Amino acid sequence: NGALVFGYPVTDPQRYGVVEFDREGKAICIEEKPQKPKSHYAVPGLYLYDDKVVELTRGLTPSARGELEITDLNMEYLSRGELMVEKLERGIAWLDTGTHMSLLEASHFIGTLEARQGLKIACLEEIAYSKGYIDRGRMLEIIDATPKSSYRDYLEMVVGSENAD
Repeated sequence: NGALVFGYPVTDPQRYGVVEFDREGKAICIEEKPQKPKSHYAVPGLYLYDDKVVELTRGLTPSARGELEITDLNMEYLSRGELMVEKLERGIAWLDTGTHMSLLEASHFIGTLEARQGLKIACLEEIAYSKGYIDRGRMLEIIDATPKSSYRDYLEMVVGSENAD
C-alpha cells in the first residue's frame, strides 16, 4: 500500500525534486527545484504506486505551468502517511540525462563500466534469465532472433557461462 520513491545524493539538488528528512531520517517534505534545498537528496524519476494512484491523480490541480506535477502526487501520499522514501547510497549509480552533456557523460560512464567489467548494464534478457523469469529454451529463442552483433555474442556468452561456474 502507498507509494515508494527514492532519494539519491546529488551535488546540485536545486535541479530536482528534493526530499527533506527529519532527524530520524523520515521524509517530511518534497519540494520541486528549490532555490534553497533543505537536503541534497534528489528524487530520481523512478516511482512505485499502489492502485489508488489514478484516483489521487484526479484530485490534483495543474501547476502554474499548466501541468500535473509528480511532486504534488508524491506530497499527497506523504500527507496521508503513505509515502516511503528509500535512500540510495554508495554503490548505486543514478545518472541524470536531462541535458546533452549529462547524456554524453552517462554514455561514457556506461561504456567504461561495460568495457572494464566485460558485462552489460541493464541487459534485460540477461536479467530475466538470471532471475529465472525465462528459461534456457526461451533465452536460446531470443538469441536466435537477435541479428549477428556483439550484443548477440554477449547473450551467447551469458548462456554459455552458466556451465563454466
